[in-house]
Amino acid sequence: MHDAADRVRELVGHSGALAGRVLNLLLPPVCLNCGEVVDSPGRLCAPCWTSISFIAPPFCACCGLPFPYDLGPEALCAACIASQPRYGRARAVLRYDDHSRGLVLRLKHADRLEGAGAFGLWMARAGADLLAPGSLIAPVPLWRWRLFRRRYNQSALLALGIGRAVGPGISVIPDLLVRRRSTGSQAGLGRAQRARNVQGAFAVGAEHADRVRGRAVVLVDDVLTTGATLEACARPLLRAGAARVDALVLARVVRDEAQI
Repeated sequence: MHDAADRVRELVGHSGALAGRVLNLLLPPVCLNCGEVVDSPGRLCAPCWTSISFIAPPFCACCGLPFPYDLGPEALCAACIASQPRYGRARAVLRYDDHSRGLVLRLKHADRLEGAGAFGLWMARAGADLLAPGSLIAPVPLWRWRLFRRRYNQSALLALGIGRAVGPGISVIPDLLVRRRSTGSQAGLGRAQRARNVQGAFAVGAEHADRVRGRAVVLVDDVLTTGATLEACARPLLRAGAARVDALVLARVVRDEAQI
């Protein structure tokens, strides 16, 4: 009986692999950034891979801002020394710049969802020190009417991709946080304006309040600019009793690296 079941699984596996090869012939996989044909789905072509700036140590132990030289594993940037964020640590995969902007915006606004799995895998690697067993992963929520118009929350797709990459032991809860009001776009706003715009905009979903208490929570978003949105999300989680709140994003804006 076991031999028959194993044979069925083997045939299904071969069929799936064959179907994948046929699909690749009919619809060749393309680079997530430029659209050039690549050898397998969810990849960047060689020129795009080399042009995009992936963030790696050394960086600020708190917000993950890259440093031009190594100051030690616990070094903080000037901004975090002046005012420690509400979240504990933030980590990002990419610098948000002219080379990576299209990659992010296609996911966010152009229904190009095929990269979400690969991005989730990249984020899981970049945030490995945040993703302890038993943690909860919570995407930054959209306002209900924006979600209705867009049809998906890109942060939730990234969170689910991270969950698949990490596997059992970490729970992804897409509605752990809710957005209580529309905040409009943060684009074009300064740091203080961004903070005021999202102040009090988020809350822990009532049905999840008990799950937060005593747990580590990892917030997931697409881009970190000033950190105002992540801080506004961290506040209600900490009030609900979260043991700590960290943040994991696909890309972050990097300014004034010299200010260390």
